[in-house]
Amino acid sequence: MIPLLLFVVVCLLLMTGFPVAFTLAGTALGFAFIGQLAGSFDGAFLDALPNRLYGIMTNLTLIAVPLFVFMGVMLERSRVAENLLDTMSALFGRLRGGLGFSVTLVGMLLAASTGIVGATVVTMGLLSLPTMLRRGYDPRIAAGTICAAGTLGQIIPPSIVLVLLGDVLSSAYQQAQLDMGIFSPDTLSVGDLFSGALLPGLVLVSVYLAYLAITALLRPDAMPAISDAGHTPPGGKLLQRVLRVLLPPMLLIVAVLGSILGGIATPTEAASVGAMGAILLAIAQGQFNLAMLRDVMRSTTRVTCMVFLILIGASMFSLVFRGFGGDEIVAELLGNLPGGKVGAMLAVMLLMFLLGFVLDFIEITFVVVPIVGPVLLTMGIDPVWLGVMIALNLQTSFLTPPFGFALFYLRGVAPAEVTTAQIYRGVMPFIGLQLGMLIILALWPQLATWLPGIIYAG
Repeated sequence: MIPLLLFVVVCLLLMTGFPVAFTLAGTALGFAFIGQLAGSFDGAFLDALPNRLYGIMTNLTLIAVPLFVFMGVMLERSRVAENLLDTMSALFGRLRGGLGFSVTLVGMLLAASTGIVGATVVTMGLLSLPTMLRRGYDPRIAAGTICAAGTLGQIIPPSIVLVLLGDVLSSAYQQAQLDMGIFSPDTLSVGDLFSGALLPGLVLVSVYLAYLAITALLRPDAMPAISDAGHTPPGGKLLQRVLRVLLPPMLLIVAVLGSILGGIATPTEAASVGAMGAILLAIAQGQFNLAMLRDVMRSTTRVTCMVFLILIGASMFSLVFRGFGGDEIVAELLGNLPGGKVGAMLAVMLLMFLLGFVLDFIEITFVVVPIVGPVLLTMGIDPVWLGVMIALNLQTSFLTPPFGFALFYLRGVAPAEVTTAQIYRGVMPFIGLQLGMLIILALWPQLATWLPGIIYAG
């Protein structure tokens, strides 16, 4: 029971708000020390820590993390989101629910440009929520749309979640194949997860838009049209504005994703292209200066340090957990569940969904996935499908009251007249859509596995 006790203690300490990296490493070391005194833990497991740390330092895939973060922060500071929202409002505002469509589509574009959920929700909340309220939108629909659109960065590539998941699942997949006696294991790349998540992400956006269209039809007063949308006349001028604002970020997205999916560049190389492209886009917008660059670099360094420090703490936790035989216990627990791999998958998805209320996706990726991943993959579950299911699940937990992170982000920037209860009620339909998408993906895994099979068939 010691491994399970270690896991529970870590979760409880994380809920107190103590820094994640120190909680993971400190708790693991404390259990290891007590275990050595009691003779139930072999200290040789900790000898592997330097090799683990060196592996993190030399991991080329993880270099993509600071580059994608830099790209996202640079785009956030260069007013790309503001220009996109203004232009989309001019394009769709005259339709019922047009502002809702605009927010969703801009959320999709920002997700494909930045991959950072917190930045997207805060940016959209500051820019679009006051406008939607001023134009007569129901506060619940406005808040729910912004939260849901902001979390698309979890599933639409290039997502930081998918980069981290790709690295962790790659190790888990190799370990699972070695456990099955396969000594020339197949590999799983971040590009596989990017291509696997693309179709489910686009389907989810389509589902959001369909829901908003139906709501606008049934409740026109809650999502009114805007007669003076964007103060821009229709015709050639509007088309020129759309092309001028949409084309640069679209070209950047195509350059990053297209180079990965086309096999021209690795995710790390494509991330460097994205970072450079974000700088050029900021220059073109007239927003670039040394003060802005310094601010972007500091923000990127903060986020990157947080991610890698958590990864180091998670490595310590993983070693101690395995030293107490935790991996065998998890394998036995999941293997004994009724329903075989279906029952095991349901249990893991439920656990991650619940943990998503109180833990960030980084902790879940680095702590939970290395424990359950090898067990599920040994059962014959497709690694790409598993990765996309996990990402979609974590996205759902970001929206779920009372602890969904997207709700906290929006609450922090929402006007005082928007109550927390309205935000919670607003996201409920989108949670239902997310769960429906999870069920669709569970019933039709080909939605995630078809495109990687086509792209990487050779």
